[in-house]
Amino acid sequence: MIDEKHIKHFTSIVGGDNIYSDKAHLIAYSYDATRTKFEPDAVIFPRNEDDISAILKYCNEHKIVIVPRGAGSGFTGGALPSSGGIVLGFEKHMNKILEIDMKNMVAIVQPGLINMDLQRAVEAVGLFYPPDPASQDYSTIGGNVSENAGGMRAAKYGITKDYVMATRAVLPNGDIIKAGKRTIKDVAGYNISGILIASEGTLAVLSEITLRLIPKPKMTKTAMGIFPTVNAAMEAVYKTMASGITPVAMEFLDNLTIRAVEQVYSKGLPIEAGALLVTDVDGNLEDDLDFQLAQIEKVFTENGCSEFRVAMNDKEAADIWFARRNASQAITVYGSKKINEDVTVPRAVLPELLEKFYAIADKYEINIPCFGHTGDGNVHTNVMVDGKDPEQVKIAYQAIEEVFQATIDLGGTLSGEHGIGLAKAPYMKMAFTDEEMNLFKSIKKAFDPNNILNPAKMGLD
Repeated sequence: MIDEKHIKHFTSIVGGDNIYSDKAHLIAYSYDATRTKFEPDAVIFPRNEDDISAILKYCNEHKIVIVPRGAGSGFTGGALPSSGGIVLGFEKHMNKILEIDMKNMVAIVQPGLINMDLQRAVEAVGLFYPPDPASQDYSTIGGNVSENAGGMRAAKYGITKDYVMATRAVLPNGDIIKAGKRTIKDVAGYNISGILIASEGTLAVLSEITLRLIPKPKMTKTAMGIFPTVNAAMEAVYKTMASGITPVAMEFLDNLTIRAVEQVYSKGLPIEAGALLVTDVDGNLEDDLDFQLAQIEKVFTENGCSEFRVAMNDKEAADIWFARRNASQAITVYGSKKINEDVTVPRAVLPELLEKFYAIADKYEINIPCFGHTGDGNVHTNVMVDGKDPEQVKIAYQAIEEVFQATIDLGGTLSGEHGIGLAKAPYMKMAFTDEEMNLFKSIKKAFDPNNILNPAKMGLD
């Protein structure tokens, strides 16, 4: 419980309307998409960068924990106040687009801005911000940067880090820094913005972000391939990418996921198919899009695709995408507890990775439906069990450890876009040597010697 004198001091900084310690607010800011709950001692909504600086300076002097939070949509507990303290929320005040620079094609935004609000604003003037996490309708840019969020368009356009040009941030001692420039090239000094990206709010609090924009493509087309096996689909993925065609998205669903979506939504999906691949291509000339789709169809067919469907209009495109966009909620038919991981490997080893996952499922006699962004090697692996059965839950975590080991053995990583947070912290030593973990801890200590910023995350404690 935080001392009342601290509450009074914070009130003097932000005003009574921007600090809350009532039970309703503490509960509302106690959880994220993991459904794990840790109540903070208070919730503060800074109005500007100076407020953040004053709050952090005071917290650093009094060893009060601070947890920056976007929309709370994370899957690994990265923004949970697991050590109590203050949750710093940005959605109330620091949620604006400060500038859209048409000449240099950049946007300057505050951390609480919703991803989709930025996309709509820049597209209205003919520009494009590609990173599109599944949570784009409610996740914030600050959270996206802190987790280095990806999305379905990553196969062609990359992820959040590819668009961050500069940041303003507040260090734990209250100092304000600017890292990076509004320039295409900048090799002066250490890449501090690069260190802050994916740091999950453990090093500094973002207060302003400068993002690179690109011209918006004039048109998009969607298609779906039906495959007899997952292996055939995975072979088609990396062979498509190696053929000279770079689709905007290349998403897949395995048979378990197809059956779950059909059971829940009755969309007429081919439930005997081993896998579906859903792809988008874009560009400025229809002939170019048709050429891309023809090349993709050729590779798909050479790898066993039995049917290749091209959407003729927006409705048909939405129907094709429906299964992928609703996969996560549909697979709950396989169990009340879902351990959702977002492992990533080089595309060429996707067939072997999926084979290993299904062997783990057979070993433990559980369901592990898989879907995700195979265009960039990012697979959403879901261990499904009965959450009310302690033995099943125990088995699930044994299976997850083997999932991670299989991923690492194939040259992959624990997370492609969800981050480490609390959920994956115990597995960091599987992926990194003692020397590497000590280096991470040294960086944390250099930024935050008193460990007040989002402690106990990323396996750093």
